[in-house]
This record gives sequence, C-alpha cells and structure tokens, in this order.
Amino acid sequence: MPKPLTDQEKRKQISVRGLAGVENVADLKTNFNRHLHFTLVKDRNVATKRDYYFALANTVRDHLVGRWIRTQQHYYEKDPKRVYYLSLEFYMGRTLQNTMVNLALENACDEATYQLGLDMEELQDIEEDAGLGNGGLGRLAACFLDSMASLGLAAYGYGIRYEFGIFNQKIVNGWQVEEADDWLRYGNPWEKARPEYMRPVHFYGRVEHTSEGVKWVDTQVVLALPYDTPVPGYRNNIVNTMRLWSAKAPCDFNLKDFNVGGYIQAVLDRNLAENISRVLYPNDNFFEGKELRLKQEYFVVAATLQDIIRRFKSSKFGSTEVVRMDLSTLPDKVAIQLNDTHPAMAIPELMRILVDTEKLPWDKAWDIVVRTCAYTNHTVLPEALERWPIDLFQNLLPRHLEIIYEINRRHLERIAELYPGDGDRLRRMSLIEEGDHKKINMAHLCIVGSHAVNGVARIHSEIIKDTVFKDFYEVDPEKFQNKTNGITPRRWLVMCNPGLAEVIAERIGEDYIRDLDQLKELLKFVDDDAFIRDIAKVKQENKMKFAVHLEENYKVKINPNSMFDVHVKRIHEYKRQLLNCLHIITLYNRIKKEPNKSWTPRTIMIGGKAAPGYHTAKMIIRLITAIGDIVNNDPIVGDRLKVIFLENYRVTLAEKVIPAADLSEQISTAGTEASGTGNMKFMLNGALTIGTMDGANVEMAEEAGEENLFIFGMRVPDVEALDKKGYDAMSYYNQIPELKQAIDQISGGFFSPSQPGLFKDIVNMLMNHDRFKVFADYEDYMKCQEKVSALYKNPKEWTKMVIHNIAGCGKFSSDRTIAQYAREIWGMEPSLEKIGAPDDPR
Repeated sequence: MPKPLTDQEKRKQISVRGLAGVENVADLKTNFNRHLHFTLVKDRNVATKRDYYFALANTVRDHLVGRWIRTQQHYYEKDPKRVYYLSLEFYMGRTLQNTMVNLALENACDEATYQLGLDMEELQDIEEDAGLGNGGLGRLAACFLDSMASLGLAAYGYGIRYEFGIFNQKIVNGWQVEEADDWLRYGNPWEKARPEYMRPVHFYGRVEHTSEGVKWVDTQVVLALPYDTPVPGYRNNIVNTMRLWSAKAPCDFNLKDFNVGGYIQAVLDRNLAENISRVLYPNDNFFEGKELRLKQEYFVVAATLQDIIRRFKSSKFGSTEVVRMDLSTLPDKVAIQLNDTHPAMAIPELMRILVDTEKLPWDKAWDIVVRTCAYTNHTVLPEALERWPIDLFQNLLPRHLEIIYEINRRHLERIAELYPGDGDRLRRMSLIEEGDHKKINMAHLCIVGSHAVNGVARIHSEIIKDTVFKDFYEVDPEKFQNKTNGITPRRWLVMCNPGLAEVIAERIGEDYIRDLDQLKELLKFVDDDAFIRDIAKVKQENKMKFAVHLEENYKVKINPNSMFDVHVKRIHEYKRQLLNCLHIITLYNRIKKEPNKSWTPRTIMIGGKAAPGYHTAKMIIRLITAIGDIVNNDPIVGDRLKVIFLENYRVTLAEKVIPAADLSEQISTAGTEASGTGNMKFMLNGALTIGTMDGANVEMAEEAGEENLFIFGMRVPDVEALDKKGYDAMSYYNQIPELKQAIDQISGGFFSPSQPGLFKDIVNMLMNHDRFKVFADYEDYMKCQEKVSALYKNPKEWTKMVIHNIAGCGKFSSDRTIAQYAREIWGMEPSLEKIGAPDDPR
C-alpha cells in the first residue's frame, strides 16, 4: 500500500506549487523572523505554534499588499465598470494556503519554514475557518470572488463581518450540540479595518412629506465599520477586495435621550446596536422572519450603497473631489448582483437615495435601479422564500415600505394593462401578499427591480420559469437566464489535491488551472495504463491520509481499501440523508443474512450541520449515529461495513474528505436541489457520482456521459406525476420486504434498544407526510448501489470511469460561470491579462 508522500517527494512537486528560488526563501525567512520580533513581539524561546502561524500569515500577507494597492490604483486610473456582489454569506474557509497558491509562494514558504525547523502543514492547521456562511450559497460567493479576481474584473464582495460564524458542531451521545464559533478570538491577520470609511445606517423613525420632498426623520443611527480582506487572482497580480461591515454604536448612543442618571445603562445598551453583526443566522434553505435578520439585511445594503455611490462619484482620474454628479450613467459603471433575496433591500434603498436624496424623478430613478441590479435565485422550496410581515417594515423601515408600495402600484398597473380583468393574476404577481398578515414577497420585488433573473443550473432555471415565477416569465421572458454554478479549481483541486493536480499537469501542462476546459485533453489517456495507475495511486494516497486524520482526531480505525462512500452537505429532508440510511440498513441486513458472500467493503461517511431549530434534521443525525453504533460493533460485519458521522463538516473538512472519496452521494428528490456544488468538487477530485437527475447532476451527466455516472430514481416529470396521483408511502412499505424490514427496525428500537420509541417521529414522517418521497426511489437506489459495488471490484474499469469524469469537469469551473455573468448580465469583458507586479517599473 502506498505511503503518504515524504517531505522529499513533496519538494519534487514543483510545477503547480511555484518554484522555491534561493533569494525568495532567504527573504521569506528574514521577513518571518522580522514579524515574529516586531509584529508578535516574541523570540524563538517563548513563541508558540500560533505565533509561528501569525508570523507566516503576515509574511505571506506582505506579498499581497503591493499588488492590492496597485490593483486599486489601476482601477482608479482605468475607471472600468465595477461589479458589486452583495451577499449575506461568504463561506471563505482558511486563507493562508489559498493565498500561497494564487501567488505561487507555496514551495518557497514550505522550504523557508522547513529551514526554520517548522512544519508548514502544522502551522496551516492553526488558522480558524472564516465560517461566514451556511453551505452552498455562501461558498459559491467565495468561489465567485476567486474567479472574478482571476478574470481581472473590478469586483467587490460586500457582506457582514459576523463576530460568530456558523456554529461548531459537537456530537455528544449521538446528538448534535452547537457551540459558538469565536473565530476572531486570536485576531484575523487577513483583514484591515477601515474606520475612515465608516457609514451611518438609519432605522425606525417616521416619514415626513414636505414641500422640499420626503424626509425620513427621528431615526436611530448605527455606524457601519468596514473591514477589508484581500482577494488575490491566480498569478495575475490582481488583488480585489471583500469588504465586510461591522456594526458600531455612535458615541452619543442613548445619551441624547434625557435619561437622567442612566449613563452606565446607556453605555451598556450600545450592545443592542452592535448586535446587528454579532451572529450568522444558521438556516440553510429556510426563512425565519426575525427583526434582527431584517436589520442585518438592510444594514449591509445601506452601508454598501453609500460606498458604491461615493466611489462612483469620485472615481475619475486625477481627483478625489466629487466629479461625477450625474447619476444617470450609474448602470454604465456599476453592476449590483443580489445573491438570493437576502440583499433585496438594495432595490428600495437605491430608489430612496435617487428620489429622496438625489432628487431624481421616479421614472428616471427606476430605470437606473433596474439597469443596475440583477437577481440570482437559489431555491424553489417554498419555506425558503423570504416573505416579510408588513408591520415589521412599517416600524423598522417606514420609508422603504412606502417605496415598495409605490413600486407595486406601478407594477400592478402595468400588469392590469397587459391582462385586463385578470384579478387572480394581479393577486399572484403582487409584491404584497394579502391575508391575515400582509407580507412582502422579496422574490417578486427582486424580479420587478432587476434587469436579469437567473437560476443556478439549467434544470432549475427551467423550473422557475415553469412554476414559481411563471407569471413573471410570461410578461418579461428576456429577463430570465441560466448561469450554472461552478467551483474554483484553485482551492478545489490545486490546493486540496496537489497530487492529482500534478498528475494532470504531467500529461497536459498546467494551463488547465486557468482554463479548466483543457481537462478534456485527458480523454486521450483514458486507456493509458500508466495514467490509470497514477490516478488510482493518488486516490489511494489521499484515502490513507484521510484514514490517518480520522484515527488521530476521532479514534476510529477504517479500512483504506474499502470504498469511501461520502454524503456531506447540510442535513435537510430534501437532501435525503434518510435514503442513504435505508441503504446502510439494507446492506447491513444483507451481510448478516449471507455473511460468507464476498461483499464490496464500504466505509460510509455522512456529515453536515442541522439548523439548531430543525427538529427532524437533528433526529436524522441521531439516527445516523445510532445506526453506526450497531453496525460498527457487529463482529459478523467486521470491516466490510463502517458508518462514520463526520463531525463539524465545514470548508476545511471538505478539503480533506473530498480528495479521498470514491463515491459521491447526490440523491435529492428531482426538482429540489437548485444546483449543488459539492457534486462538482467530488467529480473534479476523482470520485464517481450516484445521483438523481437534479440540479447540476443533469449537466454533469451530459458532460461526462450519462454512462459514467450512476443515475437513478424519478425524473422531474415522474415526481410531478406522482404528486398528481398522490404519493402513498404505505404501498411501497407493503410491497418491498427489505424496505419494510428496515423501517420496522428503526421503529421497533433495533437501533435504539434503550429508547425503543426514539425514532417514532422519523418513521411517522416517512410513512405519512414525506414531501420528498424517499420510498419511491428506494428500490432503484438499491439496484444502482449494487452496480456501484460491482464496478468497484474492477479497479481498472472504475478508474477509467473516473478519468471520463475528471475530463468532463471543464464546464464546472466558476471561471466559466463568472465569464457568463460578466458578458450576459453585467456588460463586462473578462480578461486573462496580467497586470504589472508591484516591483515592475511603472
């Protein structure tokens, strides 16, 4: 069995890791020691591992600074159109290694730390994840930032600097327990506070209609303090900015109110204002209509728009004075992309600025807003769509409510003209949903206020046109587009899987890192025995390394020759972790029934966080751990079947497990997963996919060839037909003996002997109100898994199929996605040109 790479072997892998020049290494060592001394105020006698991490991080950061300043200077001089990516989530993970990769510093830093008697990998492990996201939507924003910088776009990510990101997940007695993610505890070397760009944000108050126009008065003010993080492009000397806002109370907060003697209390109450940026809401695909969340959404939007307009007005070469007073050219210089409806308040807020502050006529202002904004939809699940109660708005943002009413009045006037007498259509298309409690439908606001609306995979973009937004599509078909999601090959291949990146580079060169379509050149080697061997060897090494990681951190021993069957994503009914559970139980029962048959050994790993308030999701985790307790301790089964729940799944754990996976589980009910991006990461890293025809799986099958994926289950039309007919779980239960056995074991307490009724809620849901039709796909899933097991017994054929998959990955680079957004939505042209390095002559 191949051993993990030695330090010597690692040093040979130079092509994708950058060259370790002698001068470079000497400089890095000097700067490392300088930071240890001057920045951290330590010497080698008292420095801790964490000090060494910070010294290395600051040393690498130094290489960003000149490029960062020069990039911003370059934009100021060229005055290009700028794109603003607004998102409530940026799931960045760690920054150090990604920066080294993009700056080609990895080998030099490795050599420098080695010469200093330190292990770079150990230092990298000290960095906290920036977990400012829940899952796909937040990680997509992070991949997009990488691609926008690598494509030379003048781009800015704008969001919130949450003090506490997504909770850390601990599994205690089989249950998920959340703990606060205090990621800033030791400081963040990658951010730079910019107090000089602090902006006021207003809440509450009332509206006055005066002869000079509309005034929003008696508001409470919260200050938005920006923190800038550099975003380096891949080896092109461009460094863009992610600007995250933190909430600060103004100095006079609660002191101007004549509360005599309440000085101490007033100072303590500053926390109330500063709570706005305290914590990320931990819901994925679920809307929770809390006032604090609406405050967060308006906070990021109000601060960002002030910044955008300041930069628009002052960005003309040679002057920081306000030079651009005419806002009618805003859409020529500014594109705003709304990552789901969370930043939808940008639409009424930009209207408020243009009409109330800049005194533009409504029609002119509205034209500017629509031409500037574009909206990305991320889900069709009804419980995820944002619908804000009107009374919350009336209280918190009274002027914005008036503006939304006026937008709606004019919108419905247009619809009434197009469809006279169609009252039902007016009701369906209104921005305001009538009922006991009137609500604002934020998706409708986004569609009406944007010039482009896109889904995130072809099937998803078709579904939104056919169903949720059908009425809007009929009125404005030209607005609707598709932009299939992608992932950055820098983090998700070069950084997390250097062995595979190297094997590929040896065959086709390393230009594919910038132009992932070149992976199709690998098809020439699909029958090349040496290449097949190399691909299999890298996978085996990655599996060994992950097995060591599991043993060191979770004290579980696994068989590295077993198939690593991996299902990692947020825990949600629609993602059907329960279908996987039923497969595990059935496999267990089959092994017990015929223990002497030659079973394909599997290690099944399931990981992901459940939203703290989502009872069913938490019970699903408890079921997985319970199944593991029985299966893993059954001597008859031995190491032919192991079930591991991967605790605290996050970006950094994904970077470890994905390169080690053999099988990727993408098994949502057809029509529910908008795209998926984990599916793409597994494909790029040499795993095969078992999945439904949902989200981007459809396009993956198209690119790699459907025969090179394990596709099973109902397609969207089948799901619709079953809905019409009525889904009857009981009929499957009665007709499929192995399914009945598995359900009876769950409900009878076989997996929870001390609490036989523990899983009654899950069984009741599956039998009586399963929106996601787990039983309907059970039989086909089991058959499909048998095909997987059979192929795994033929390593050569398995690896050939893997090569077809890797070769079909080109489309799923976020570089392709972003180039399409740029050309088709933002009106910008991506470029692979390098700009001058800071040390180049001007």
